[in-house]
Amino acid sequence: MRRIRAALTGVVALSLALTATACGGGTADGAGGSGSQPKTLTYWASNQGPSIEADKKVLQPELDKFEKETGIKVKLEVVPWSDLLNRILTAATSGQGPDVLNIGNTWSASLQASGALLPWDEKNLAAVGGRDRFVASALGSTGAPGKDPAAVPLYSMAYALYYNKKMFADAGITKPPATWAELEETGRKLAKDGRSAIGVEGGNLANNIHQVFVLGKQHGADFFTPDGKADFTSDGAVAAVKQYVDLMAAQKIVAPGNAEYAQNQSLGDFAKNRTAMVLWQTAAQTFAAQGMKPDEWGVAPAPVPSGTPGQGTQVNSMVAGINIAVFGNTRNREGALKFVKFMTGDAEQKILNEAYGSVPPVKAAQADPAFSGPALAVIRDTLAKSAAALPQVPEESQFETVVGTAVKELFADAAAGRPVTTESVRAKLDEAQQQMPKK
Repeated sequence: MRRIRAALTGVVALSLALTATACGGGTADGAGGSGSQPKTLTYWASNQGPSIEADKKVLQPELDKFEKETGIKVKLEVVPWSDLLNRILTAATSGQGPDVLNIGNTWSASLQASGALLPWDEKNLAAVGGRDRFVASALGSTGAPGKDPAAVPLYSMAYALYYNKKMFADAGITKPPATWAELEETGRKLAKDGRSAIGVEGGNLANNIHQVFVLGKQHGADFFTPDGKADFTSDGAVAAVKQYVDLMAAQKIVAPGNAEYAQNQSLGDFAKNRTAMVLWQTAAQTFAAQGMKPDEWGVAPAPVPSGTPGQGTQVNSMVAGINIAVFGNTRNREGALKFVKFMTGDAEQKILNEAYGSVPPVKAAQADPAFSGPALAVIRDTLAKSAAALPQVPEESQFETVVGTAVKELFADAAAGRPVTTESVRAKLDEAQQQMPKK
């Protein structure tokens, strides 16, 4: 809880702290003379693979390639998701951040409002090939509308329903569920003999937000009003949170232990034939690391209330993904822009996204046949037709923290056998709303 509160407090205070910070950021040894010819960059990469070591094995050869091409050495640190936001906030307030970093695309507007990141105006975008290189849906999660982006897209993802073919076959189920009613019916057939139907990560605040945001869209709720005020207690928002927690509390198709999951344990259960389904972004690499073969699992669009996925109440994923950003006070801006250009180049996009099982947000790379297989086709189709960006408001990261925590606590109630009612959900969301900055 201390880390959660620190993140919330840090976001609120960040812009004030930045105005008082006089020292420059970036690496002190990274530039020679005026800094126009940097020799070294620091890069914080987010943990995309099954482990930090796996990420290093993917990234280090590419960083060596960049050094060979440019003479610029990149010092890599892979930062776990549980630490990344706090690390960014601390670096911003101290003025001693990395030169380049990955951010969750949902944080773009919050960090943009802080002033910590380099704005991607037309000049800076031109340095990496221009905005037209990027897919529109990915650019839509790079900052508040009407402002220069705070970052550029690096990896694109969307949620899909992964299902364990063996467990489905053993239960006599011939196709994955397409609606929530079908998922619940299918789930009751699967949840027996010590196995559960679907896994969740109840202790993962960001994952909680992603799921309830999508369910909120399906219930006609956005969690924020059009003018950016928190609106967590609307009937649609309450119904969305209750529906998600009820997978454990009422439907009994999620194992109680999932209330504490926060480190991809649900994927391990899936690979070990203990859980039949998971809603996840790009799981192929983790399944492979768990010893699962590609023909042992299938992928289908995430469920909708009825019919087929689309916009409005038929949205079935948030626009997931990773953006790459530059700290505004880096001493190595020229080198940082070169590095971002390299990481978002057509060839590198194919290498990196293929390694991580994600979809390139760069149009030319996305068109490559490597991203047309059945699993990625579902994700590409979802991003194009039925995904929505989380609210691009400065308070988005606080939203993730306080509502994500409320969902976590409701899962804890469900796991302990305490009732989860409409009234208890509304009370938790009201408590969360009271923690948001007042406008």
